[in-house]
Amino acid sequence: MEHVAILGASNNPSRYSYKAQIKLVDLGHVVYPISLHEKEVLGIKSYSSLLEIDQDIETVTVYINPQHVHQIVNDILNLKPQRVIFNPGSESPKEMEILEQAGINTEAACTLVLLATNQFED
Repeated sequence: MEHVAILGASNNPSRYSYKAQIKLVDLGHVVYPISLHEKEVLGIKSYSSLLEIDQDIETVTVYINPQHVHQIVNDILNLKPQRVIFNPGSESPKEMEILEQAGINTEAACTLVLLATNQFED
């Protein structure tokens, strides 16, 4: 079981962050939805910033536009997760390099695929 922050969480069932949250919860992970627009996502309290989380987070999974990742890279650094997964369309090479240099593992991967193929916790 991991504590997972979902950047770009949504109550929209067509969004991949929504589908990932369902799968993560079903597999027993503790999720922390991060959304600027939602008070809760799938019945779980949502946060407007990573800075509001007072738990150790093992994984941050990113579902936001790469243009916005640079605005929150310092928040990720302050959170000190073990890894950050950049889902398709969220990849931000410059910020991935910054995180890697700080000792945070980064992956350009699909969280849903990692979960479906039992590679999420490897």
